Amino acid sequence: MAPKRFLDADLIRGTLCGALAGLVLLAVVLNGRSSAPQKTVPPEAVPQLSESRPQPSAPKAPPRMVDLGGATASADVQRLARWIVNAGDNGPLPFVILDKRDARVLVFGAEGHLLGSSPVLLGYSRGDHSVPGIGERPMEHIRPEERTTPAGRFVSEPGRNHVGEEVIWVDYEAAVSMHRVRLTNPVERRAERLASPTAADNRISYGCINLPVEFFERVLWPALHSGHGIVYVMPEILPLEQVFTALADSPQLHSPSEIGPDHKAVAAVPRP
Repeated sequence: MAPKRFLDADLIRGTLCGALAGLVLLAVVLNGRSSAPQKTVPPEAVPQLSESRPQPSAPKAPPRMVDLGGATASADVQRLARWIVNAGDNGPLPFVILDKRDARVLVFGAEGHLLGSSPVLLGYSRGDHSVPGIGERPMEHIRPEERTTPAGRFVSEPGRNHVGEEVIWVDYEAAVSMHRVRLTNPVERRAERLASPTAADNRISYGCINLPVEFFERVLWPALHSGHGIVYVMPEILPLEQVFTALADSPQLHSPSEIGPDHKAVAAVPRP
């Protein structure tokens, strides 16, 4: 029986040796795979989250500048116009500057381009304030010294007066508007006053701003008839900085000023 035991032992040894050889071979294969060079991916080939990508900056809007188009204007008018545009005080609205000392109005687009300039007729008396409640008084009860054109910053609004004429309201409560010159009283010589080379005889109205008909229809009404505008009435007695305080305090103001509440565009009796 001894030979059979030897055969069984040889068979066992062969099986064990084959299994051991297989394990060794498997270990060599696995070790070879782990030691093989790895393929690297360049960083630029890795997709990035959109949030991490630098976004192109929006182009800066060019600074707004006053363009008088070669028209002449006083130093104070130029200073006020530059401040309005640089500070953005008019917001997105067209604006008007009324130089009472020179009896002249200048109409600008929202970006500061001059649309036109014209002589005007003003309140009979010099002054920078309106008498309280004057807009509710009959004209025959307004004394000559009360017929002033008030100074200040006003939100204009298009409308019609009591007879249906187109007007631009400047101070509705005080019944002050800009309108076509009325030639109903030849004694007042309003057309001649507008045509004269001096501003000394341009004081005749009850406080309203009278414009030549052609200028009103060609320049002012097209610029302001569709909505609000800003009207800057310069003082003739008070210092400019006292009426427009921000002109001295913040000459480079960057935030647009508030436009303010709407006025009622209803028929009223403006001072002529």
